[in-house]
Amino acid sequence: MNSDETRKPFPLRPEPVTADETPDPVHQNSDMKEVAARLMAGALLLITDTYSTGLAVLSELKKQVFGRRKSESVEMGGEDFQDYRTRRAAFRQASNRLLVPVEQNRIALRKSPDIGWLRELYPDIQNFLLPFPQIQGLNSSWQWFLKGVRFPVLKHEIYPWYGTYFPTRFDHLKLFDEWLIKYQGRKERALDIGAGCGVLSFQLLKHGFRHIIATDINPNAVITVRENARHQGVQDRLDVYMSDLFMIWKDEDEDGKKADLIVLNPPWLPADEDTGMLDRAIYYEPGLFDRFFADAGDHLVDEGKLVVLFSNLGHTTGIGEGHPVENELARFKRFRKVRLLQRKVDGPSRKTRRPDHRKDEFVELWVLEKY
Repeated sequence: MNSDETRKPFPLRPEPVTADETPDPVHQNSDMKEVAARLMAGALLLITDTYSTGLAVLSELKKQVFGRRKSESVEMGGEDFQDYRTRRAAFRQASNRLLVPVEQNRIALRKSPDIGWLRELYPDIQNFLLPFPQIQGLNSSWQWFLKGVRFPVLKHEIYPWYGTYFPTRFDHLKLFDEWLIKYQGRKERALDIGAGCGVLSFQLLKHGFRHIIATDINPNAVITVRENARHQGVQDRLDVYMSDLFMIWKDEDEDGKKADLIVLNPPWLPADEDTGMLDRAIYYEPGLFDRFFADAGDHLVDEGKLVVLFSNLGHTTGIGEGHPVENELARFKRFRKVRLLQRKVDGPSRKTRRPDHRKDEFVELWVLEKY
């Protein structure tokens, strides 16, 4: 590997919808209850007038999927969380059948936002259909990209590409920053596995690590970290590669693939059957931790440290199948625990209407070393 490997990977994007028949039109005078019911029944529908029509349809669809249940506004866990997750999947499937026309890389509806991603992500096509929720996601992502995201552990914004995970809660970032302040080990090289938007990599640079290698399976995350590294003028200290865990090093010699510190901030909840590529930053696939721990020791110097940022959210919601780090330590003799730090998460905003699934949640920082 070398720092000259900077070709931009083709980014992930919402796939245009191909319909065998012309979808039935939906407009502001449509019966929204009937529209929502048809979406739930599997129909493809096309908005033909204004952007706000899509908002009205989704508002009605939410009522039909979630109802006005008391559990939507109270703290939930266990079976209630699984029920909420099931309903959310049903809402996602139905809402993605509501389509929006794109013409000349602009939304062909009145009073629509201008979304630069339609030009950035679709240079090969100009006219197509996209699901309305995907348009909403592109719009929100474009605003984050233009304005940047500020994290309390950094002195600069990060500008995330569409489809790149970035934390919206900062408890684990603060915990990592506190640990880095007291870190006394070598700082020649660190690996940030599953880097997302790269916030951990930039924290490592802030605390004096000389060279960071970041990896992610998502090409949009790779683009994000590379472009932000250039923006900050640290591209000579931060290399970024698209890789599933340690696969990028499979042909490297022993000295070329070892680091003083390996950091993993994995998803905190197990995936279900409906988990797509972009959800893999939030929900972990079966076998992820087994593969990670099986290979991590080969990439760590003898005195190096392995840091895993995790949460007990799976336990508090009742959907986790044990604790991946605890399972590793109990089953194998590859690593031993040096330290475990915990931090109670901040509560949700009082303005939010979403269920609070984070009651009694702690974020965790596990420090491990090789046997």
